[in-house]
Amino acid sequence: MSDRRYPDTVADAFPTPPTEFTDREDRTVEIRAYDGSEAGYESLVEMYDSFDPADRAQGIPPGGEKRIREWLDAILTDDCYNVIAWYGDEIAGHATLVPDGDAYELAIFVHQTYQRAGIGTHLIRGLLGYGQAQGIQKVWLTVERWNRAAVSLYKKIGFETSNAESFELEMGLRLNEGAENAVESDADEA
Repeated sequence: MSDRRYPDTVADAFPTPPTEFTDREDRTVEIRAYDGSEAGYESLVEMYDSFDPADRAQGIPPGGEKRIREWLDAILTDDCYNVIAWYGDEIAGHATLVPDGDAYELAIFVHQTYQRAGIGTHLIRGLLGYGQAQGIQKVWLTVERWNRAAVSLYKKIGFETSNAESFELEMGLRLNEGAENAVESDADEA
């Protein structure tokens, strides 16, 4: 168990993939759960191989095809949840929930070609909807405190700051009612 704090209130429902929307550049983008296909895997490798190194945080995504494949092999497993933003046959972005104790860590990556078009918002909302459908209770993330656009987006979605002691903010979100809250609710009704 960690000492992370999460909001008492459960987040509103998020859309469950597949979903489709038109981004700010008038492109039709579809958010879909990762299907495990070889074509999807190779498209992810291709996206990350051309990923701008300036957009990396905490060493991810890694650089170089071999390291990208090793990283993807670690997060494209049955215990992780992954969604992809597709523009036609090209991947615009990828988001993942990786198990970490009693919660899941969120990571999101939007290729530089597709940034500032609203794709990240839909990608996160789709990932959280997928997580809600899977029964995930708690999600956390870290973000560099100077990244005001990302911090604002996470707050708008419902994340709350849980730790601000370093140059990164740690933020948490309660996706589903947890067992500990259900017990409290039963006691309140008695």
